[in-house]
Amino acid sequence: MAFLPKSLVTISTVCALALSTPMAFADELTVYSFGGAYGDTIKKHMVEPFEKDSGNKVLFGSYAGGIAQIKAQVESGQVQWDVINIEDIDLERACSEGLLEMIDQSTLADGADGSKASEDFIPGALDSECAVPAVVWSVVFAYNTQTIGKNTPSTLADIFDLQKFPGKRAFQRRPTYLMEWALIADGVDKDQVYEVLATDEGQKRAFAKLDSIKKEIVWFDAWSQAPQLLNDGGAVIVQSASGRFFNAMRQEKAPFVIVWDKHIYSFDLFAILKGSQKRDLAMDFVRYATSSKPLSGMPDIAYSPPRKSSMTLREMDQQTIDNLPTSHLDKGIKSSSNFWADYGETLDEKFTEWLLK
Repeated sequence: MAFLPKSLVTISTVCALALSTPMAFADELTVYSFGGAYGDTIKKHMVEPFEKDSGNKVLFGSYAGGIAQIKAQVESGQVQWDVINIEDIDLERACSEGLLEMIDQSTLADGADGSKASEDFIPGALDSECAVPAVVWSVVFAYNTQTIGKNTPSTLADIFDLQKFPGKRAFQRRPTYLMEWALIADGVDKDQVYEVLATDEGQKRAFAKLDSIKKEIVWFDAWSQAPQLLNDGGAVIVQSASGRFFNAMRQEKAPFVIVWDKHIYSFDLFAILKGSQKRDLAMDFVRYATSSKPLSGMPDIAYSPPRKSSMTLREMDQQTIDNLPTSHLDKGIKSSSNFWADYGETLDEKFTEWLLK
């Protein structure tokens, strides 16, 4: 395509700028991410190219997420990790507790098309001063065309319609994402869902809506369990991260259909631990990893790069494009890390009590 030579030249310039901090000698940087295919993709498209281009060594590891290990390192003064991947839902708490370094967004690399980073990242991506997004992912629901029956769901409200869509529903055993869906299905506008969910009345309303299908809910703990439940007929409608379903569709030819109505999208981000002895090198890595070319590798695992220009740097078939979160932002809701930082503990307790009733 005509734009590729120019784009590749631009990317070379971007990467050079991203690594512009003077480094007299090669150094070691410790980066911790999530495991599985996600971690493999980070290593392939970000860690290994950074090592090659910068001459520095990256000690790459994985952790299960959350902020417990981050908090322990920072508060003890024994910071062993320099850069981490962190979920949007944990970011606000980590940032507000002073566990992360501030990131100067004005130093982020321009996009492959020459646009400023503030214009190239999708809306909401740079809301935090403590992290820069690596990927956009979504929580969706899906059905199996071979088990759903004659009616096929197309809206969030269909999850709660047991008469038209009989059968089990499978959800992750946590209030996050599910509480939002319950309120929206009960008539709350998606743009007001967190405002309403912050009230006692709104929380009671969400639980009441969940009561209407509680007897038909199958619970699971990890997103990885969802495709198997849908494939085996354990439930006719199943919630999960979109990439889990699409990878099964792409790699195993699973007869799934993803429904994007009111999907809840979020970011996984790169952050620097407060007190890192390699802060400058860590910032070099964050700038590099969040530039257009490295981010263009994220569709390998069926998730979207948070930069618009990254989508111009690789060819993708239409099925892949159609199943990326950024192709459906108009139908979605941005998960509120601020809300869950403020109300997560309370709703966890109420959710556990509700499960036991």
